[in-house]
Amino acid sequence: MSGQATVLVVDDEIRSLESLKRVLCDEFEVICARDAGEARRVLESEIVHAILCDQRMQYETGVDFLKDVRKTWPDPVRMIISGYSDSEDIIAGINEAGIYQYIAKPWHPDRLLDIVRGAVQLFMLQKETETAGIDIKLTPERAQRVVTEKRGAARKLYEFDRIVHAPDSPLSEVIELGKRAAEFDISVLITGESGTGKELLARAIHYGSARAGKAFVVENCGALPDELLESELFGCKKGAFTGAYQDRIGLFEVADGGTIFLDEIGETSPAFQVKLLRVLQESEIRPLGAQRVRKVDVRVVAATNRDLEAEVRAGRFRRDLYYRLAAFPLHMPALRERPMDIPLIAAKVLSDVAKSYGRNVAGFAPAALNRMRHYDWPGNVRELQNEIQRMVVLATEDRLQEGDLSPRVRQGGEPIQLKPVRNGCATLKTNIEALERHMIAEALDRHGGNISRVAGELGLSRVGLRNKLGRYDLRKGLADEV
Repeated sequence: MSGQATVLVVDDEIRSLESLKRVLCDEFEVICARDAGEARRVLESEIVHAILCDQRMQYETGVDFLKDVRKTWPDPVRMIISGYSDSEDIIAGINEAGIYQYIAKPWHPDRLLDIVRGAVQLFMLQKETETAGIDIKLTPERAQRVVTEKRGAARKLYEFDRIVHAPDSPLSEVIELGKRAAEFDISVLITGESGTGKELLARAIHYGSARAGKAFVVENCGALPDELLESELFGCKKGAFTGAYQDRIGLFEVADGGTIFLDEIGETSPAFQVKLLRVLQESEIRPLGAQRVRKVDVRVVAATNRDLEAEVRAGRFRRDLYYRLAAFPLHMPALRERPMDIPLIAAKVLSDVAKSYGRNVAGFAPAALNRMRHYDWPGNVRELQNEIQRMVVLATEDRLQEGDLSPRVRQGGEPIQLKPVRNGCATLKTNIEALERHMIAEALDRHGGNISRVAGELGLSRVGLRNKLGRYDLRKGLADEV
């Protein structure tokens, strides 16, 4: 890991402690304890990655101590060091205390360093597999193999070229900018509506960068209150706050050397923004309830569907944090701004969904695809994916038909029928009415038929809106119709 991991060394002989610390201190933060009681006090106040414990101590054996550690603080990787070769001690250590390595005295400095490096690497691999949702019983070799395979597969899956778009799409320029940003260790802020693919672009930036061999971790900053968000990102000690039932390694530490994606960054509170700014400025974190700070080397890619510049002007988002995050801003266009992409995205989604559901569906009927091209897609790509899933379930033919579309897409997907303006205002009036009907229909769909919200968005009174609804026959399905 890029920052210094913490190793707790427990030995009741001062000279042994000093020797071990001398060998390890160049690469690790070493905390020394003279007995098991002192070691427990350290574990209560600090995040520890690995424990190196002497077997024969005055008041408690190393195995007995590490058995207790395994129950109370299961995360640190545990190692025994001893000048005795008692086979019963070794077996007890492995079976009951979950010992990673049994190191015999006299030890060689280079060999000791290799073992402790391996222990710290195992600790971080275990945390990364937990974050990635991989549920396996890990040996160091298997952990490394699983994570390496997962990163390799992700790198292929999230290449820039896998982001589906047409050559003339406005997304093409965004992708080219993303490729340039990936080459440099610069913070990126991705803006855009929900469902436009901001996380997909963030992953492409990570896997196209020099950090691709390290972790990519994700946190939705709008989903948690401040205290839990701090615990998730920076870590915490057991008992640091109500609900902190165990030590937690923060995602910044899991992502050390890699990238962290902070989604919905615009939803964070001013108090949390201050703490995040300090982490970005100092490249260090302090787990809640811990006494020591930890150095981290993490690239930050943030995303929001808010206008953060407007939030800064309104005083809801810190200006200094905004400029720290937005060193390289990118904007993901909404799906309605790139209708040329809809057939390509729809074909890719249909292929994946049909395979997943075991359905033999060859494509879209022209009428269905035409409706989809002209629908506004307020939920963007995510809504398009959901719509195609529904169509595949309902399909009775080898091609998806217009009738398989949901009512909102069929009704909202009607293209605006503008007629050529010839002589006089009659045709101009007709075209204006067609545009007005289209805008009202789209607003009704966005707001679920809520009259008050639609009127507010369009700048109309409720009475004026109701008159237009009657004129254009748009009264069906209104949420607050009386």
